[in-house]
Amino acid sequence: QVRLVESGGGLVQPGGSLRLSCAASGRTFSYAMGWFRQAPGKEREFVAGISWSGRSTYYADSVKGRFTISRDNAVKMVFLQMNSLKPEDTAVYFCAAHTQLILTPDYDYWGQGTQVTVTS
Repeated sequence: QVRLVESGGGLVQPGGSLRLSCAASGRTFSYAMGWFRQAPGKEREFVAGISWSGRSTYYADSVKGRFTISRDNAVKMVFLQMNSLKPEDTAVYFCAAHTQLILTPDYDYWGQGTQVTVTS
């Protein structure tokens, strides 16, 4: 079992930055990790993913060059640095864990989500 808790969401102006954090608790952290988001009335979509080792990362085209996913296995945390934020980035952001890195929302474990709102 893995428990995931996100933090770092908030209200930011277009062009601003936020850093999301995801803290994992459990016996092991040997999971690939992903960030997903869900806007009102829309399906949950993949944002970024990182392998257990951190050597492999993937990004949705909509966030490439603006968002960076990273992890610190020593403290069981995953981060999403979000720069140059746009209003269309507004959504609830979820952290998720899975046995392997996949780009679909078929992850084994999910956090509760953190709201990100980009507005002027």
